[in-house]
Amino acid sequence: MGKKTKKPGKGKEKTERKTARAEEKKARRETKKLSPEDDIDAILLSIQKEEAKKKEVHVDDNVPAPSPRSNCTLTVNPLKETELILYGGEFYNGNKTFVYGDLYRYDVEKLEWKLVSSPNSPPPRSAHQAVAWKNFVYIFGGEFTSPNQERFHHYKDFWMLDLKTNQWEQLNLKGCPSPRSGHRMVLYKHKIILFGGFYDTLREVRYYNDLFVFDLDQFKWQEIKPKPGAMWPTGRSGFQLFVYQDDIFLYGGYSKEVSSDKNNSEKGFVHSDMWSLDPKTWEWNKVKKSGMPPGPRAGFSMCVHKRRAVLFGGVVDIEVQGDVMMSLFLNELYGFQLDTNRWYPLELRKEKSTKDKINPACTAREDVEEEEDEESNIDDISKNIASNMSVVDSETHNKSEEKPKECVAKSEIQSSLPEVVKPCGRINACMAVGRDTLYIYGGMMEIKDQEITLDDLYSLNLSKLDEWKCIIPASESEWVEASDDDEENEDDDEDESDGDSSTDEDEDDEEEEEEEAQNASVQVGDAVALIKGGGKNLRRKERRSRIEQIRASLGLSDSQRTPLAGESLRDFYRRTNMYWQMAAHEHTQHTGKELRKDGFDLAEARYRELKPILDELSLLEAEQKAEEAEGPETSAKKRGKKKTRN
Repeated sequence: MGKKTKKPGKGKEKTERKTARAEEKKARRETKKLSPEDDIDAILLSIQKEEAKKKEVHVDDNVPAPSPRSNCTLTVNPLKETELILYGGEFYNGNKTFVYGDLYRYDVEKLEWKLVSSPNSPPPRSAHQAVAWKNFVYIFGGEFTSPNQERFHHYKDFWMLDLKTNQWEQLNLKGCPSPRSGHRMVLYKHKIILFGGFYDTLREVRYYNDLFVFDLDQFKWQEIKPKPGAMWPTGRSGFQLFVYQDDIFLYGGYSKEVSSDKNNSEKGFVHSDMWSLDPKTWEWNKVKKSGMPPGPRAGFSMCVHKRRAVLFGGVVDIEVQGDVMMSLFLNELYGFQLDTNRWYPLELRKEKSTKDKINPACTAREDVEEEEDEESNIDDISKNIASNMSVVDSETHNKSEEKPKECVAKSEIQSSLPEVVKPCGRINACMAVGRDTLYIYGGMMEIKDQEITLDDLYSLNLSKLDEWKCIIPASESEWVEASDDDEENEDDDEDESDGDSSTDEDEDDEEEEEEEAQNASVQVGDAVALIKGGGKNLRRKERRSRIEQIRASLGLSDSQRTPLAGESLRDFYRRTNMYWQMAAHEHTQHTGKELRKDGFDLAEARYRELKPILDELSLLEAEQKAEEAEGPETSAKKRGKKKTRN
């Protein structure tokens, strides 16, 4: 998901050289002697010995929140819906990968974490799956990654956690699925349904489309094989599986396919198809998309609340200029109505509590004006927003003129509402629903080439859909720049074999590394501030990173939810009114004039939220274009002997 610019005409040639070098490096890794950090068997054996020293269950009360992580599991306790069970996950700091095997229990009422340590616990893992039934949590599969990411171990073990005693038990049963991670498991009545996943053999990655059923009464695994000629989803990982009554739905996912070019290179494929599985006949059927489905994306999360499934987040890679790719990390919510198989956007309902603070005489006058000319009112609100917001040093300030306190326009009061709280865009986050409340924890996003692993916790009342609540804010994520000595030692043989043909490439790489090193501390130290809109006096690369971050965190790739440059509120609503009316209908079930009013309220709230940030974005993009317009000569002078990059 890199976002580096490349010289025109050299992108393809450079990519081919790097691919060839990567293949050579991969072959050497497979044959060379294992280093201590590569030897997964030795690492896991050491962990097993440490586990054997534990003699009893130990619970630490009111401990600090878990460290940043993604690809963990978050499960609602069936015995207590106000308690969440968090297990495992992984964290990458730019130099090493850390895989966790810790177990946390979180009380959402007391806002307290408990850390549970038990004998005979599963080894650390990520990208596993967990399902809760009665007083047990069942965990299958996942992966362990060596600290330097050179080796992977996929699990095929099956574990059961007793929530009453905090005791683990490994279930060694015949017929279980093969080792894998990235699969999905759901509970259907008294059965666990498992589908898909992947297995990395170092030489290739296998994507599965097999189906397994575990009977919780008989404690038996069964593989369900397709009948001749039957429809069946293709192999994939990272999809979502969810249950409604007697249907099991599958949506999306990711896999790699070998391309037909001469290099037989692999190409990633993001799935956006939906299937339903009949658990009585074990037959798959394709589900036709209806309503307003989300665009293709990878790494999203889903869960079920009553008669709808809720989708959050994901990432989209967009080619912006030739070989240049930009990753947009999304924070949108979509609903899938399970009884009608219809998609629709989930927008938060407009805040109306401020109406009580408005002077009645002023309100009456405005209401009369609204009835006389509704379209004029839309224009007035749009102009008012545009005139009252300005951007200074990448921060938004309200510069509305003072007016008599006894008569303040509704639009002005609403424009002074506090900043909307919402989770930033991310992938591989944990998501669960308990007592009508949606919980989202952790995950990962990128700022340029740096992975920011999150540890924040958000909640949203799915019945009210009024506001996100940040229970635990994100902390600053650690990032360690790779050592130059390590990279030189690793690539010495490759550089010698490339000879003179790699000279230009090395100079380009050195330039990129030097520029990134100059501002790495800014990007990492201010990651959380960037998410919230901080940052001043941005240099060129910082500005580019900031632009990408704004687009990613707000989901600006969706034109239906984003005003165009210079677009008024009136024009924005005219262009997107069908989107907002559909979103409003899911909340209110209104029709006709009331539905149009509800739709406009949602559009206005979105417009008001984005207007100052879009202004900031326009300013940043204008500054970047102005610098690029200075021309190669000016840029070369500023960089000294460095080559110009476009």
